[in-house]
Amino acid sequence: MLHDASRAAISRRSLLGLIGLGAGAAALSACSGPSTSASGAGAGSASADAVGGPSFDGVTPAKTISFWSNHPGSSQAITQSIIDKFKAESGITVNLVTAGSTYEDVAQKFQSAQAGGQLPDLVVLSDVWWFRYFMQDSIIPLGNVLKAAKVDLSDYRQGLVADYQYKDSQWAVPWARSTPLFYYNKSHFKAAGLPDRAPATWGEFATWAPKLMAARSTTKAKYAYEHPALAGYAGWTLQNILWGYGGGWSKKDSFDITCDSDPSVKALSYVADSVNKEKWAGVASTSSTDDLAAGACSATIESTGSLVGVQKAVGSRFDVGVGFLPGGPVSTKPVCPTGGCGVGIPKGVDKANQLAAAKFIGFLTNPENTVSFSAATGYLPVRTSADTSSLLAKNPLIGTAIKQLDVTRTQDWARVFLPGADQEMAKSVAAILTQGAGVDATMKTLRTTLEGIYTSQVKPHLS
Repeated sequence: MLHDASRAAISRRSLLGLIGLGAGAAALSACSGPSTSASGAGAGSASADAVGGPSFDGVTPAKTISFWSNHPGSSQAITQSIIDKFKAESGITVNLVTAGSTYEDVAQKFQSAQAGGQLPDLVVLSDVWWFRYFMQDSIIPLGNVLKAAKVDLSDYRQGLVADYQYKDSQWAVPWARSTPLFYYNKSHFKAAGLPDRAPATWGEFATWAPKLMAARSTTKAKYAYEHPALAGYAGWTLQNILWGYGGGWSKKDSFDITCDSDPSVKALSYVADSVNKEKWAGVASTSSTDDLAAGACSATIESTGSLVGVQKAVGSRFDVGVGFLPGGPVSTKPVCPTGGCGVGIPKGVDKANQLAAAKFIGFLTNPENTVSFSAATGYLPVRTSADTSSLLAKNPLIGTAIKQLDVTRTQDWARVFLPGADQEMAKSVAAILTQGAGVDATMKTLRTTLEGIYTSQVKPHLS
């Protein structure tokens, strides 16, 4: 455990009081993923534009801007539709650029642009990667530019807005936001004699799993449950089971690493036993919802952003059920993390482009368009005033995802603030589930790794 002096209580905002980020970013550049060293057009002190950011008095918005995205949730078509409406209304052209297929691709391309390439005027910021953009001082605080663009954040879901608030500044606006969701095959559940609902707890599902396995002669499923692909999801979705058991990757709002605590080991032992001992669960190689749609498993967890895609893939072959994430023996709520991405504005572009980008942010996420985006992708409406009645009438399952927002919990700092930690978590879980490694020993090793990242790459730069 870290010494108390090393982990003195740090608020989410004071955490990023990383004064003089040139030195701090250099230390982080050794981590996996894009470097966080300050370079290129946006270089300088990240505190220089703190709070509201630069002034936009007298600035006229540009007529053409670029938007880099990986099109989360297969959103390219709906995003382009919103762009077309924005041009018709404002006269501003937004060039939608495919900057990769994943958030990591976008991060790498954005990093390369810092060294002398063409920067975007608006860029996707994921829950894990945006911190590094902040660290390399390549995005601006949005307070003043949003004010100039007449974008009022008070109408946004504040829990989602707060994910991007540090040093009393707003660094991004929520856009394609999601939570994990419990998906199940209603036909399989019926064949197994189970109730038509998600389990209240993972303990309850453990009693259902043998019934689902026994019904395989009818359902033809290989597994009762499939854990999501580890590389992209282990650190994210497993927070749910860890929290349900009273554990976590780290303590709430703290760098006190707890992945090897008794509750965390019990939680991950449940996961390991489901695969290696009781054998009612598998591990997806790519997308567990693809396997659910194919009938290969009876239940899984994946992003709400997968909902519409799952429904389209299933078609009329069976009814898809969804529910809140199950709880555990210690906590039944809140045990659901948020996820997804927002959008931010690079520092090294002209103010005219930044203002035009802010105007587009307001349009992209306005009440009407956030509902249209949700209907097309399954991501959650980010505006509180959004009229979701038509959305729910067309697809009632989205209502479950929206309601789950009320029982979400901020992600563990160990996952979202320690550079490279997400990959280390995924490797450790893979060792347990695919190589038969012991839970206790593996988590002790992971703890040492995570504490090393904190001590060498984060702690020296905390004010």
